[in-house]
Amino acid sequence: MDPADIDYTPLRQIGWPWAGPSEDPAWQSLAHAHPGAHPARVSEQHRTGYVLADAPDTGFRVESPPEWQRRPVFKADGVPLHERAAVGDWVLHDGRRILAMLPRRSAIKRAAAGEHYQQQVIAANVDTAFVVCGLDADFNPRRIERYMMLVGGNGVQPVVVLTKADRDGADVDAALDMLAELRAQGVPVLALNAKDADAVAALRPWIGPGQTAVLVGSSGAGKSTLSNSLLGEQRMKTAEVREHDSRGRHTTTHRALIALPSGACLVDTPGMRELKPTGEEELADGGFADVEALATQCRFNDCAHQNEPGCAILAAIEAGELDGARVANYLKLRDEIAGAADRLATRLAQKSDARVQNKSLRKRLDEKYPRR
Repeated sequence: MDPADIDYTPLRQIGWPWAGPSEDPAWQSLAHAHPGAHPARVSEQHRTGYVLADAPDTGFRVESPPEWQRRPVFKADGVPLHERAAVGDWVLHDGRRILAMLPRRSAIKRAAAGEHYQQQVIAANVDTAFVVCGLDADFNPRRIERYMMLVGGNGVQPVVVLTKADRDGADVDAALDMLAELRAQGVPVLALNAKDADAVAALRPWIGPGQTAVLVGSSGAGKSTLSNSLLGEQRMKTAEVREHDSRGRHTTTHRALIALPSGACLVDTPGMRELKPTGEEELADGGFADVEALATQCRFNDCAHQNEPGCAILAAIEAGELDGARVANYLKLRDEIAGAADRLATRLAQKSDARVQNKSLRKRLDEKYPRR
């Protein structure tokens, strides 16, 4: 199919970002390389393949390319997990199989579980990340900061959504005070009842036509309840949280892209137990810009902010200008990012060495067994 013959109207209703292939050279090149292919968006990702959508409320299964089905850990020529399509990505397909992935505008990633360094894409091509946390026993500003670290710096607007504001004992003012530093840096923080459609209407600025938002947060935070209110129907399964700690069960079992009545798309995600950094994060983008700015005023450039003389951060804590618990979390996340960055550098070096070795091996084989 010629790209000029594609009907982009239904695609724009699920977030298509270009008016046509001429707007992006990479997309234009891929369109011409696969003239019979059709564009679609990944709405679900499974072990055995994908579900694609080419209009609101549509979905059809396709296979992944063979090269995406290989384990990439020890293969220099393998495709890393984060370079394979994820929910929110745009792809070209032939009705049976994905042929190519279109350029990403943004991606929220974390380090995948396991002993080998890999990155996992949580959602791609999103404009806004709603960081959801309940105003119950599970309320945790430190966890919100960790989510902010993963979201920040990826071209994604973070919005903190505090759900369960209607619950008995929910202290909205205290929670907002605990997140005052984020609000001071321009991060929107909203407290609402996720079951109340009128209250959820406060999210409208970020879910307009053509926009894509993702919900991230722990199990039981109210992501699925929020999704149902935005949809205007009880489509997503919900469950009660445990009374003693307000933790929930995984009612959402996989990431899914949902078309909203507002014309936006929403990615609902399961609660994530591990939020490991990839090593590419910047803490200033994750809500710690004020702490990073203070660090430049320390007497020593390599100040660890522990007990060094002339430490501007410790002075700010003593003066009551910074929360000590927040700074402790900042230092913890800083060390985690540094460790992840070292693992990333090692992984890239190993991959580079493997490429050189494979190239040398192929050369020797060609010399020994010349092709006819």
